[in-house]
Amino acid sequence: MSKYSKLFLFIAAVVLVNVLSAWFFFRQDLTEEKRYSISEASKNLVTRLGEPVEIEVYLDGNDLPGGFERLKKAVDETLGEFKNYAGTNLSYRFFDPNSISNPEQRNAFIDTLISKGVQPTNIFDTQGGQKTETLVFPYAVVKTNSKEETVLLLQGNQALSAQEKLNQSYENLEYSFAKAFRKLSSAERKKVGLLTEFTQLEPINFAGLINGLQEYYDLFIVDAKTSESFIGLDALILPKPDLQVDDTTKYKIDQYVMYGGKALFFVDGLKVDSIGLEGSYAQPLRHNLDDLFFKYGIRLNTDMVKDGGSAAMVPLVVGNMGDKPNIQPIPYRFFPLVGNFGESLITKNIDLVISRFASTIDTIPGTGTKKTPLLGTTPYTKVLQAPALVTYNDARKDTDTEEYNNGVKEIGYLLEGRFKSLYENRILPSDPRSEYFKALSEPTKMIICSDGDLIVNEIDRRNGEPLPLGFDKVSQHTFGNKDFLMNAIDYLIDDNGVITARNKEVKLRPLDTIKIRDERFRLQLTNLLLPSLLILILGGLKGYFWRRQYGR
Repeated sequence: MSKYSKLFLFIAAVVLVNVLSAWFFFRQDLTEEKRYSISEASKNLVTRLGEPVEIEVYLDGNDLPGGFERLKKAVDETLGEFKNYAGTNLSYRFFDPNSISNPEQRNAFIDTLISKGVQPTNIFDTQGGQKTETLVFPYAVVKTNSKEETVLLLQGNQALSAQEKLNQSYENLEYSFAKAFRKLSSAERKKVGLLTEFTQLEPINFAGLINGLQEYYDLFIVDAKTSESFIGLDALILPKPDLQVDDTTKYKIDQYVMYGGKALFFVDGLKVDSIGLEGSYAQPLRHNLDDLFFKYGIRLNTDMVKDGGSAAMVPLVVGNMGDKPNIQPIPYRFFPLVGNFGESLITKNIDLVISRFASTIDTIPGTGTKKTPLLGTTPYTKVLQAPALVTYNDARKDTDTEEYNNGVKEIGYLLEGRFKSLYENRILPSDPRSEYFKALSEPTKMIICSDGDLIVNEIDRRNGEPLPLGFDKVSQHTFGNKDFLMNAIDYLIDDNGVITARNKEVKLRPLDTIKIRDERFRLQLTNLLLPSLLILILGGLKGYFWRRQYGR
């Protein structure tokens, strides 16, 4: 075959491949963790977008630090993958607010972004021996014709290193954007019920919970006395009950679960009335739910955990400075900062969760349901049995590892499977309720947490306004309580499986710093000489074969 024939066949093959690629869409991700792919649920979501979606990403600029530059690249890759399936219905662009040359226009634009929830971040770095400060906007705004949603790009557990937090941000990108697409395109919203009549807290104490739920779901405040049943709700939440749940309501909750309802319980084991320096005793809380939980495979214990390894701060007087008291923040072990998460999509890559006066949870074997721990303390935990002395003076003592030796204690569980009714063998045929009574549930899920304060927000004493859910006034940090709650609801009632996007894992492959230190010269020499040597060898081989073919 002549060289012209070979050239013609090559050109024909290239043309054929291009024609076929226009008809058939095909992509293959060869990375181990499929970092350049999106889940099937995300593909289905963006292919069904009802109207054009525009995305403006503000993480841009020439002076982005290295970590943020990699995050920007990951955002570009993720949105590019979304666009491959959404087609012309999705467009995106990067824009740096700092690039606006007119100072007044720039400040006005930044103020507009802040009003949308876009909070800039000051990044301090050292370049060329000089300290630099860069204003970074790790956010994107997703828009349709009538609505828009702000997406935070920088997310992760604050207890981890900067590199690990950025890595978690990469992993969260697909889910964050998919959740925004779902919110903007959903015509039908799920129904979530809030059973508040058994708590003495005011609605303002649940403002973060209520506002977060209303963003994505239709929220109903349920009146247990006037409601014949809770069936019809997609999820039911029982928030921090400190009054006894009556038997009629307990039966309704049980049958709601039997008919496949999803439930979340945030229930304390002990009741803490007030705390002083000398302390008070926390007593068992009579909420009338122990037998229900036991039947479902959980024992909520009447005790209290003190975590000596991870705890939030409280301000205490530690001495005097002149004639004024010296107030310092001190770790308070009754307020565990939970970072020991179970293997679940609910808790993956979320920030620490702040808890207060949590009790322990044990599982009951033999119930036939799957039990996944969600929230756990550190190994340096001490368990106090009721009546438990709760005092602020406890914060003045250091953690004694011989005393705090009860190991990891779980304070939150996910239960999945088919549950047996508490009222099995109790409902007689003559009972009017027997017609619709179910003794074995449909396959369903529930979450039980032994701390009602997980979903309670604090109040700003200066103006009486609610603070964000998870916000800690001492550290001025918002912990991951809201993310935990919203992920939990999403996991329980998400039919289209968007939460599976949280499965994405981008593995860190750090260099061996010890080996680099010890073999630095050899590695540098290898990287300098080996490429040059390979080029010389290839050049010599090419010259040899050229002379052999044409030198005759």
